[in-house]
Amino acid sequence: MADHSFLEWPFFQESHRKLAHELEEWCRSRKWSGEVESVEEVDEACRKRVHDLASTGWLRWCVPKAFGGQTENLDVRSLCIIREILARHDALADFSFAMQGLGSGAISCFGTSDQKERFLPAIATGESIAGFALTEPDAGSDVANLTTYAEPTSKGWNLNGSKTWISNGGIADFYTLFARTEKSSGTSGLSAFILKAKTLGLEICERLEVIAPHPLARIELKDAFIPKDLLLGESGHGFRIAMSTLDIFRPTVGAAALGFARRAFDEALGHSGSREMYGQSMQQLPVVRAKLGEMALKLDASALLIYRAAWAHDLQSGRTTREASMAKLYATEAAQEIIDTAVQLFGARGVQKGNPAEALYREIRALRIYEGSSEVHQQILGQQAIRLYTGQA
Repeated sequence: MADHSFLEWPFFQESHRKLAHELEEWCRSRKWSGEVESVEEVDEACRKRVHDLASTGWLRWCVPKAFGGQTENLDVRSLCIIREILARHDALADFSFAMQGLGSGAISCFGTSDQKERFLPAIATGESIAGFALTEPDAGSDVANLTTYAEPTSKGWNLNGSKTWISNGGIADFYTLFARTEKSSGTSGLSAFILKAKTLGLEICERLEVIAPHPLARIELKDAFIPKDLLLGESGHGFRIAMSTLDIFRPTVGAAALGFARRAFDEALGHSGSREMYGQSMQQLPVVRAKLGEMALKLDASALLIYRAAWAHDLQSGRTTREASMAKLYATEAAQEIIDTAVQLFGARGVQKGNPAEALYREIRALRIYEGSSEVHQQILGQQAIRLYTGQA
């Protein structure tokens, strides 16, 4: 039984505690399908999870209330709670929920009223699946190096370039896409667009298979036309839109990692309590108790950073880049260590296919890379520390 005592922390309102209780009960009632392997299986599994999440109202937290959502604006504490609980029960359910939020988040925050009306209600109902297209073959963490170019025309833009490691690539109905609209280098001159998946000139040219199956693809764009009314925000403000969107969703990545880690901790507690060694349970061995204690410490430290970041975004004005980076960095790194310890405590069983610890070991690895690698967040936090010290913040 996962620890829910964190819900009594002052970061939360009664509505958050109610949400956690109801989602926990719903997850326990689900019979999640087993691990999928082929591209076709993972696509179908994610579509089914989007449908399930939508049919019971959970996707309403991905959009604002005015467009079919649950809360007035995106509530990051709720998003984190949902991702933590879903990830503890089923990695693909978490992924499917997260991408509905991330793929449409920039529309929720920066879209026109018409754009919100056109795209957001279908996210809440699961009629549309969203994707987020930022990364390129030579521009992952270095967003300033984007080369995909949107050439202006009298009616909109012609888009040329390549995007890769795009989550929901191949099953999304639309993508929030970032491209260069000015020839200048660096972060200036980037713009954000809504790109429909059926746009002529958009080709899913490669499906990417990874250690924990998810729908990922490389996308080629050859004179893909985007009409004027699908520009998100102002032209040239794409970098700010991308980073503001990530300020919302980076803490939720930490929350998903925390969910994986809590599941690994529960599995390790159960195994070490039933496994006998040297005439006693493993839990009686001092070295095992020390490992379990360290895991518990990292879980609480992660939760504190995650929900502080979420609370700060929901209730304080201004950017929360520092808090979001701390939450994402620490929680994902700590989860990797917790899950690795769980595998070690299981011994040979920990690397056996079908063992929950083995599956979690594969699931957690990508979280230390996407939405800013750990090294990128170290750089962000170092820069933030220097600014605070010199009074530039």
